[in-house]
Amino acid sequence: MKEPTVDARISPEGHLAVLSKAEVNKLLDTSRGGLYQLLHNCALAVLNCGNTLDDGKELLQRYPSFSIKVIQEERGIKLEVIGAPANAFVDGEMIKGIKEHLFAVLRDIIYVSDEINDNPKFDLKNSEGVTNAVFHILRNANVIRHQTEPKLVVCWGGHSISREEYTYSKDVGYQIGLRDMNICTGCGPGAMKGPMKGATISHAKQRVNDGHYIGITEPGIIAAESPNPIVNDLVILPDIEKRLEAFVRTGHGIIVFPGGAGTAEEILYVLGILLHPDNVEMPFPLIFTGPKSAEDYFKQINQFIGDTLGFEAQQRYKIIIDDSERVAREMKAGIQQVRTFRKSKGDAYYFNWLLKISSEFQQPFIPTHKNMASLKLNKKQQCHQLAANLRQVFSGIVAGNVKDEGIRAIEKHGHFMISGEAEIMEPVDQLLQAFVKQHRMKLAGKIYIPCYKIVK
Repeated sequence: MKEPTVDARISPEGHLAVLSKAEVNKLLDTSRGGLYQLLHNCALAVLNCGNTLDDGKELLQRYPSFSIKVIQEERGIKLEVIGAPANAFVDGEMIKGIKEHLFAVLRDIIYVSDEINDNPKFDLKNSEGVTNAVFHILRNANVIRHQTEPKLVVCWGGHSISREEYTYSKDVGYQIGLRDMNICTGCGPGAMKGPMKGATISHAKQRVNDGHYIGITEPGIIAAESPNPIVNDLVILPDIEKRLEAFVRTGHGIIVFPGGAGTAEEILYVLGILLHPDNVEMPFPLIFTGPKSAEDYFKQINQFIGDTLGFEAQQRYKIIIDDSERVAREMKAGIQQVRTFRKSKGDAYYFNWLLKISSEFQQPFIPTHKNMASLKLNKKQQCHQLAANLRQVFSGIVAGNVKDEGIRAIEKHGHFMISGEAEIMEPVDQLLQAFVKQHRMKLAGKIYIPCYKIVK
């Protein structure tokens, strides 16, 4: 069935009202080096808000006639969209939150292209250079706010979760908001939307008029996790590694809800960083939580971490089951420790400069079949390095599951072959099988076809 579409011209909302002629030409350039395809794909994902679709390739195929064009006028710019998803409009007018997100996409694409890429000020092969780039992208998006107390809670979890898990994530967000804390998520549906929805209600009750709901995403994942309209600050980072760094640099604590391969990637990322010897003394509240029905899920996650990374890694988080009030209280107390620590060290509240993030967590991992087969998965390395390599396993699986390029690579070359020591691969295999059984790899009702094979 053909999807209903709308054609429209949109004036700027909140971001980037003017562009240079060179910037407009770059955005309209359809060659390999141009920005048009990046703008096209990210814009379509934003306009797809509310649709139950988690397949980047399918999204592009569902709207084959969609196009977007920058129109330069004397008083500024407009965006012309042809064949846009109709659910982004009400009575012919684009929903205001979606319009804001559309121009946020434009802002970030232009900024990264003009100011970050090929700029000698940002050495992206250097750890310090990557961190500096992440900071500047966030600052340009007005996410970095100088005069602010530590109160930003990052919430991670799956887009494909049960109704009970979604309702619980909303309850946790409600309790977080009652305590005047803000929410940052990956901006999509499921466990990324629930906490924001809960917090909007409690912020209204507490007369919090400046509630901050930050959504951080990247071009490869945005089509599978279209930004939900509650997000009032959307930021597009260039790749998954910079996106993850943005979470841990700006957030003051992290809550993890049930999820699939993407959530496992996030868990391994933050644990790998916290296990680095330079970060041992740094307070960073990390809570795994879900309703009673998710108790076995977190037992398996805890077992997986123990089997692969060991007891020390298990000490860096708390598991709280079916107690949203306790989660919020523990997070508030943990963030107070963060405040005390940063004040004593002279570190900023708005960006965690002191956190050591080594290059294996910063350099983009391209999940080709060769790179996936070459991952070093054994215990003859430090724990934080093993966590980095395990993170790449799950990052590749996410790409093969939902990202356009990853799906096409699997169709062309077959499964990713993932191999390593048996004592590592056995827990990986068990966890992935559990995700498949629990329908955490695809949205409910869709059949999951594995993109990988485990070789023990």
